[in-house]
Amino acid sequence: MSAMAHEPLSQEDVLLEGFLALDTPEGFRAELIEGEIVVTPPPDGDHEDYIELIVQQVYRRSRTDMQFSGNKGLKLGKAEGCPRDHVIPDGTFAARTLRLYRGADSWMPCQGVSMVLEVTSTRPKAEREVKRRCYARGGVPLYLLVDRDTSEVTLLSDPREDDYRQHCTVPFGKPLALPEPFAFDLETSDFL
Repeated sequence: MSAMAHEPLSQEDVLLEGFLALDTPEGFRAELIEGEIVVTPPPDGDHEDYIELIVQQVYRRSRTDMQFSGNKGLKLGKAEGCPRDHVIPDGTFAARTLRLYRGADSWMPCQGVSMVLEVTSTRPKAEREVKRRCYARGGVPLYLLVDRDTSEVTLLSDPREDDYRQHCTVPFGKPLALPEPFAFDLETSDFL
């Protein structure tokens, strides 16, 4: 019997395998972002309130019927020298007709996702900068960021390589126009 030679694992492969094998405590979430494993504690109630306010408006006012998933794992692009990003947005929206979440693995590709939602928490720089690059690299068409520290809502669109080319920011209390497939003004007065 002869032994089979195996290709040595790259540092990227070792990191990805280690990440996928993590067993985080209940309520915590682990993400692999630009080659760094990030573990986040459960969110506070205000964080969840912002998400609910947005989801309710999308369900009631969106021109296209949407499905929502909170904390759905997405496989995105990869930064140079890093394994593919594995990110868990606070919210993911997709057209209901796609049934994108049905039968999806824990970490699904982002094709078909219409918009991701993030609400700043313990690491606001990650949501403002790092995740912005990740979602742009993945080609996610719209990134909605609720920034609790600055009391602003930003919609990023037109992803190209590592960033979004268009952005619109409004202070809490002002409406924010969401383009197709949503096609309505997101009211933010309840964010105050």
